[in-house]
Amino acid sequence: MFTRPTATRLAPAMGAVAFGVAALLLIGHAAADTDPDPLGEKTGGSTTVYATGRNAFSFPLANLDDAERTRFAIGNSFFKRNWVEAPASTTARDGLGPHFIARSCAGCHVMDGRGAPPDWRRTLGPEPDNTVALLFRLSVPGTPAPHDGVVPEPTYGDQFNNAGIQGVKAEGTVRIRSTPVHGRFADGTRFVLNKPGYTFTNLGYGPIAKDVMVSPRIAPHMAGLGLIEAIPEAEILANARDQAAAPGPIKGQPNRVWDAFAQQQVIGRFGWKANTGSLAHQSAGAFNGDMGITSSVNGREGCTPVQTDCLAAPHGGGQRSGHDGLMPSSQASAQVPEIDDQTLGDVVFYAATLAPAARRQPDDPQVLRGQALFAQAQCAACHRPAYLTGEPRFPRLTSHQVVGQRIWPYTDLLLHDMGEGLADGRPDFLASGRQWKTPPLWGVGLFQDVNGHQRLLHDGRANGVLEAVLWHGGEAQGAKDQVLKFSKQDRDALVAFVNSL
Repeated sequence: MFTRPTATRLAPAMGAVAFGVAALLLIGHAAADTDPDPLGEKTGGSTTVYATGRNAFSFPLANLDDAERTRFAIGNSFFKRNWVEAPASTTARDGLGPHFIARSCAGCHVMDGRGAPPDWRRTLGPEPDNTVALLFRLSVPGTPAPHDGVVPEPTYGDQFNNAGIQGVKAEGTVRIRSTPVHGRFADGTRFVLNKPGYTFTNLGYGPIAKDVMVSPRIAPHMAGLGLIEAIPEAEILANARDQAAAPGPIKGQPNRVWDAFAQQQVIGRFGWKANTGSLAHQSAGAFNGDMGITSSVNGREGCTPVQTDCLAAPHGGGQRSGHDGLMPSSQASAQVPEIDDQTLGDVVFYAATLAPAARRQPDDPQVLRGQALFAQAQCAACHRPAYLTGEPRFPRLTSHQVVGQRIWPYTDLLLHDMGEGLADGRPDFLASGRQWKTPPLWGVGLFQDVNGHQRLLHDGRANGVLEAVLWHGGEAQGAKDQVLKFSKQDRDALVAFVNSL
């Protein structure tokens, strides 16, 4: 961890002007001259921790009370510990599978951080590396059932799982190939991007549908999610209205999704296509889809009718430990869940109370220059910096300390057409095959500290901030075109600013 810096805010002529322009453009709906933290140093308001290094994303909100810290620790233990196959003596943690991609939440979100794709060369050998933090959503064209955003692929379901418990075949392996994409900046500097391509091999249950639509999704980092959940829906809708009224191509749209805990449609804000609306729904879905762990809202493993070994596998549900109101009892599955409501609630609480880390060197001259260039390139049109949080949807699953915080996540939580280069061709609720949710930028500069890499975008194809910008297209083509005209000095400043967040 690091202590709060006491350096005087710099004010050289260029820096002061750059910051003045950027502050007015970046704070969004907040008034620049009244904001107590105009540099956004305290990314999560009073919840912020001053942390760097390997554990930067793993601290609880700074203002939690003692009882909440105890609950945080309990949730942490179930987030990080491996689940085991059933039947087992460890009845509180058995029920893994039958199909899965990871044995724990932390298997994908290592150190509560961001996942990375495997080296594509290591997926092409006779014993290819499994993709753990990179998962693959599957669907086929058609009309989804009520409350579903997609039509699952009939043999392999809505997610490709490359591991299985004893006696259950893995669904297959993923092979990745990389195709170079060449380009150059206006100053003549050349660059090469790598476009991944994916194929499924060693299929355990026969051919996959010819019209299957595949979407790769990398595991995002966890810090600050409870604060994002507390952003009022009115603010997300205001982002869409403001963009619709403004000139230019930036026209973001909210996704609207079914939330199993709210039992209604809500605005999506989590997932790469904003296809989940709450941390509770996201967490229960990840337990079920990634580890095969059932809950009161996901009462069956994801075995399809042709996967007879999966259907016959033992279930890990023990005696129900009591219903804590996470879901109405009428909604609970007749089969005893493998994770009970209390434990699931503690894991959700843990995810909701992981603290965002403070910015590093927010008043460095190069960072301030990059902040002005970020505004100049219209990056803030989608990556809206600041919000004032409101009341959480499910107070029992988070801390009241998230309320009323000025936060700086740098996202509008809207879907945007990002062009053909990033398109996955797979709709998800209202999201089209070319649309992605604007990801928050806070914490980007700490990925290297925490996870030893800076693989960005939805599938980790970009190696660092500049490559991520160069993949932008569609609505963001104009912003990328401006960056292509930047000098080397200005490109470095832009990257320094984003990495300070």
